[in-house]
Amino acid sequence: MKPPAKTPVFLERASYRQRRLGDAARFLPVLGAVLWLIPLLWQPDGPEAPSNAGTITYIFAVWVLLIGLAAVLSRVLRDDGPAKDDATG
Repeated sequence: MKPPAKTPVFLERASYRQRRLGDAARFLPVLGAVLWLIPLLWQPDGPEAPSNAGTITYIFAVWVLLIGLAAVLSRVLRDDGPAKDDATG
């Protein structure tokens, strides 16, 4: 008797790409939180202490970077549309 056919192990390329982009979009807030916590590690005293203006500039640069990354991910995810799964038809 012949064994039943197994489903393929690998996902379709478009479906895999769509899922990884979704994972990147879900990871973006975590990345932002980590980047915003970095100034807390800077030493406030000493000869190489960053100025308040430098710290604020860093925070806003991270903010702008997160906005840009979110816009790019949003555009790419919207352009791809929902991935069609072979199991659902």
